[in-house]
Amino acid sequence: MDNTETIAVLAALAQPTRLQAFRTLVAAEPAGIAAGELARRLEIPQNTMSAHLNTLTHAGIVIGERQGRSIIYRADLGRLRAAVVFLLRDCCGGNPDLCAPLIEDLAPCCGAQIAEKAD
Repeated sequence: MDNTETIAVLAALAQPTRLQAFRTLVAAEPAGIAAGELARRLEIPQNTMSAHLNTLTHAGIVIGERQGRSIIYRADLGRLRAAVVFLLRDCCGGNPDLCAPLIEDLAPCCGAQIAEKAD
């Protein structure tokens, strides 16, 4: 990931509906959500949702896959990870102790999901 790609990801998420849509897709992993269902959940018109999904797809953080007559959208967590890693690559001038609080903040949300899947 480079500056241009990271800017595209951040720009795509820098709009309330797109951010909410992306967060909804992240919560729905790994199954994904059909575009119409996503529009219904967010209470926005389907054509508006389509435009937002197009922006997220062009930024590379959402993937659409046709299943029958529907397109199922999923968050591309690998792409999100790449953007976060790019942002933090030079974190704290190479002093990992300064980055520890950030890593600790990220770990519980992911750890809780891993524990739920193990049950």
